[in-house]
Amino acid sequence: MGDLLSYSGITTKVRAMESHLITGSQFREMAALETVSDAVEYLRRLPAYEGLFANLEGVELHRGVIEQRLILSLYQDFAKLYRFANLTQRKFLNLYFMHFEIDILKKCFRNAMGRNRLDIDLSVFQDFFDKHSRLDLLKLLSSTDLHEFIANLEGSVYYNLLSHLDDRDQPTLFDYEVHLDLLYFKAIWKVMGKYLTRKEKELLTRCFGSKLDLLNVQWIYRSKKYYHLQPADIYSLLIPINYHLNKEQIGKMAETATLAEFYSVLRTTFYGRKSDLEAADMPDLEQLTHEVLDKIYNSTSRQNPYSIATLNSYLYFKEEEIQKIITLIESIRYRVSPDEIISYVVKK
Repeated sequence: MGDLLSYSGITTKVRAMESHLITGSQFREMAALETVSDAVEYLRRLPAYEGLFANLEGVELHRGVIEQRLILSLYQDFAKLYRFANLTQRKFLNLYFMHFEIDILKKCFRNAMGRNRLDIDLSVFQDFFDKHSRLDLLKLLSSTDLHEFIANLEGSVYYNLLSHLDDRDQPTLFDYEVHLDLLYFKAIWKVMGKYLTRKEKELLTRCFGSKLDLLNVQWIYRSKKYYHLQPADIYSLLIPINYHLNKEQIGKMAETATLAEFYSVLRTTFYGRKSDLEAADMPDLEQLTHEVLDKIYNSTSRQNPYSIATLNSYLYFKEEEIQKIITLIESIRYRVSPDEIISYVVKK
């Protein structure tokens, strides 16, 4: 009864917002459109994105402009949920917000490492970040190089971590991203045990524990395919938390000599057995990750509608929807066929 009373209001709000998520049939309609302008016009008519694409007459609809508006939609949804949340729910949402900060930092690092100008105007998000964050987006936006960017993080939880990393010889983008993810997941694990009830911790552990495992799997794969790292170096990059993967399985994957051997070990794990790895010799790990996590986030929310899982699941699927929209619109831009576009964004 306590959970029902505590979550009845915000669960009702989430259910209303879920009704505005884009359906498979709507994605199919969008995939059949011929131009990016047509796709943006379609989004304008949807309740979740109404008003977000206003005042774009005469503006070139490049990816950065569209992505900026879509991210703003996510932030607005977060703000709506935050206003409905009680103190305990806000503790979870405050922690979740760190994920938004890290996403912004990753975008900045990708551009800084490539010596490119950031294609998203961070100033659009400043009011939202002022309410929830210590990051000064305008200051970060004014950074002229990577060293100044890191210096402008002073006062945040990211400064010490990244400034020490910057002292190394030629740190890579991979180094920065891995250390940001390590910081985030360690923080999640710490806060879950401190503030949440046993049941809430159990629900979030199913989601974040699986995400941690699959992130480690992807890092091992990337370390082998793109960086050719030795096992000892791979171990240093992994998140030291295990859920369905045990240390022996992680060790075997890290020490495989070929990608074929890596997949052979992966097939013996919980995630290999949960998915159709036999369908391809070397399946897409990103697709595998989405398939497994979609099932977990769906089931935790469906089985526990009056719980923290409802908030966690909605934010997960909203972010996934935004990535699908970006993929769809960019595919239209490059004249990919509707059938191929649908294969990217709608699961069979």
